[in-house]
Amino acid sequence: MKIAVLNGSPKGATSVTMQYVRYLQKEFPQHELNILDVSSRVGKIEKDEGVFQEITAEVQSSDGVLWAFPLYYMLVHSGYKRFIELIRERDATDAFRDKHAALLATSIHFFDHTAINYMHGICDDLDMRYVGSFSADMYDLLKDEERSALHLFATEFFDSIERGTRPQKTYAPVARREFDYTPGRVEEKVDPGGKKILVVTDSEDGQTNLIRMVERFRSSFVGDIEVVNLCDVDIKGPCLGCIQCGYDNHCVYEGKDGYIDFYNTKVKTADIVVWAGTIRDRYLSSRWKLFLDRSFFNGHVPSLTGKQMGFIISGPLSQIQNLRQMLEGYVELQHANLGGFVTDEFGDSVEIDDSLQDLARRLTRFADTGYARPHTFLAVGGAMLFRDAIWGRLRFPFRADFVAYRRSGAFDFPQKNLKSRVQNGLMLLLSRSPQFRKEVNRRMKDEMVKPLRKFLED
Repeated sequence: MKIAVLNGSPKGATSVTMQYVRYLQKEFPQHELNILDVSSRVGKIEKDEGVFQEITAEVQSSDGVLWAFPLYYMLVHSGYKRFIELIRERDATDAFRDKHAALLATSIHFFDHTAINYMHGICDDLDMRYVGSFSADMYDLLKDEERSALHLFATEFFDSIERGTRPQKTYAPVARREFDYTPGRVEEKVDPGGKKILVVTDSEDGQTNLIRMVERFRSSFVGDIEVVNLCDVDIKGPCLGCIQCGYDNHCVYEGKDGYIDFYNTKVKTADIVVWAGTIRDRYLSSRWKLFLDRSFFNGHVPSLTGKQMGFIISGPLSQIQNLRQMLEGYVELQHANLGGFVTDEFGDSVEIDDSLQDLARRLTRFADTGYARPHTFLAVGGAMLFRDAIWGRLRFPFRADFVAYRRSGAFDFPQKNLKSRVQNGLMLLLSRSPQFRKEVNRRMKDEMVKPLRKFLED
């Protein structure tokens, strides 16, 4: 059978992901796996409709589609995201309808679930027959058991095509309500107290609600605040995945466009940062994805530490909890504080006005007090994964991260706590005694709260 492999890596044939595809080509010579570079050629695909039509024609003539991609910032690469947008914009959905689809992702398993959820949703939106996903570590191909699992995954994909299976959908279509937001007058403005506030948006002509919400938020403050449109930021190209920034945080684009200067002089210096965007498919726009991908010149080190962050979103965010989790995780991993979300999906214009005003108030108050809520698993788990990877196999390519992690104390491995190790060793030894275990069980609940009681005393 014939399979269209849509390559989501900006590195084209030299990507890690494509080595997994080549392994499948070797293992299943009876099937034709045609690799179509998407991310690395997205500029040409966007400008030349003929190239886009060649790709969709190849998809149309195939028995199945393998979406193969590396992870970039909890999702796919911005070029892949743009290609997905073009499918709708150029009315090419028929080429994908009823095709069996599978996902092959490579990463270090950092938020790979959100990327897979997103792509699964895209497959459902395109009325494809989604079979499943295989999320591999970058070097799983070196392991016998993982090669075997990959072989079984591909076998199931091919068998599903042959059987003509019709898997049930997981994601319901995203429904946007027809609503025109009309902002009212600001009765009482918020004094930012000298805090620097930056709103970054990607609003375009026709995105009336987003434009009006941003303007209403802007007018909520005493004095003016800075609003920057990503469409006006000089960004020459996408992240190339070259990792040249890993040594000393110097990007290959440095001096060639205005992105790095904008990020360093505008974003990093703000006290309050608000991202504003319109939902496109199941994410924000590919322009926003481009912005986030390019910020990787900071490596895996938080670059927005201590900032207050908020989101103004036009579109049905509540229907896409996967997107909300990505945005919440992004803020936590940046060691920033989330002030909240405002969308145009609920309430009338007056309620949205109140929500925007309250967001302005909360962000300012939190910035004044330095408030930051505790991290959840999104940041705690992600930080541990990065800690272990930067200490281990990624130490060389990401030298700048290693230096920063060591300086900040991020290498906080539990085995370094000598006191805890000695205490646990002693308790484990004593726990061999049934009488000791009985006494521990009797006192356990009281001992657990005992260290906290001193903070409850008058």
